[in-house]
Amino acid sequence: MSSLLAEMDGSMAEARMTGVRAPIMSSPTIATCDTAEGLAAINGADTELVIWERAQPAALTAWLGQLAPSQLPHFRVLAPLADLPRAVMAQADESGMPNEGARDLLLADITRLATAFAAIAGVDLVDVRLERISHDACWRFHRDCVDARLLTTYHGPATEWVQPPYAGDALRDQKAYQGPSEHLGIHDVAVFKGSCAGPGRGIVHRSPPIAGTGQTRLLLVLNKQSAASPKPWTPVAAST
Repeated sequence: MSSLLAEMDGSMAEARMTGVRAPIMSSPTIATCDTAEGLAAINGADTELVIWERAQPAALTAWLGQLAPSQLPHFRVLAPLADLPRAVMAQADESGMPNEGARDLLLADITRLATAFAAIAGVDLVDVRLERISHDACWRFHRDCVDARLLTTYHGPATEWVQPPYAGDALRDQKAYQGPSEHLGIHDVAVFKGSCAGPGRGIVHRSPPIAGTGQTRLLLVLNKQSAASPKPWTPVAAST
């Protein structure tokens, strides 16, 4: 274990100096994949996190960068698979997102990931949250109180997380934590197990602190239906 931790420490330090994402260390609990379908590896008994490292289309990056923060969408909708494309489009309209540029790329990606998450979770209803964040949301290191959750960042700093050997230190020290940490890249997709998956389960992570930096994040969060979810979206409800 000590040699693994030393290797991880060196890799993280090099990443901080060069600005290049450190390679994800192979372990029985952390997996990577190359496709949306590969995210289903989260259902493995010992798997705590699956990451799909992918490049965001240049057109989407450029378009989101040109929008004022107030034009970035911010919405939450609970929708069945059959209605996901219409529900997401309706919410984007209501949030005031311009119907131009690479908007269709963004909405299509949200629908694709929600469909993949539904298959992973074995559900038909998906709770879709697209959050515009310009403050220190969820800055504390924590485990989500869910069975599993999908995250991806389209704009701004992406989610930070720590390898399991450092979880206890991060939870204890919080802002004083000086140990190794990793971060997702823009457009990377991660499915995390949370504390509801069982005692001691769940990847410790946090939203990067950005208050006072002038930065705004656009974060997609996908969950199964819960008591906190809105009522299911329907075309009738959307038009009234």
